[in-house]
Amino acid sequence: MNLKRRHVPDLQTLQRVCETNYMGLMKLLPRQWQTGDSHQFAAADGLHYRLRLLETAPYTALVEITQQNEHFPEYLRAHMRVRLYHDARMAEVCVSQQICRLQPRYDYPNAQMHQRDEKEQCNHFLAEWLRFCLAHGYGTLTLPCTG
Repeated sequence: MNLKRRHVPDLQTLQRVCETNYMGLMKLLPRQWQTGDSHQFAAADGLHYRLRLLETAPYTALVEITQQNEHFPEYLRAHMRVRLYHDARMAEVCVSQQICRLQPRYDYPNAQMHQRDEKEQCNHFLAEWLRFCLAHGYGTLTLPCTG
């Protein structure tokens, strides 16, 4: 008998990751910026990223993170949208690559071949990406860019 168990997110671990992501993003983001502003930085030689503030509200903000390297195919360039919750001091990945709205869990297998814990994996990826950017010291050199 093959019983498929549904994935149950570990909320404590996810909350810790989201809190860590918030602190990391706040180190990369400029102190004063408005909706539509973009800032570009290099995380290492040849790796360029753009942060763009898509929307703000009293307690939240939506930031788009895109990799700007033209020599990489589009599908290999990082692309995320991250919701910042300022009151809770948490940052959660809402959109990643081709996934428009991340669900807390997915049945597996599924037509899109998402992992059962896709949302958790995307938030862990953001944590690793932030550690990489901050460890290489380029994150503090945020420069305004156009577009």
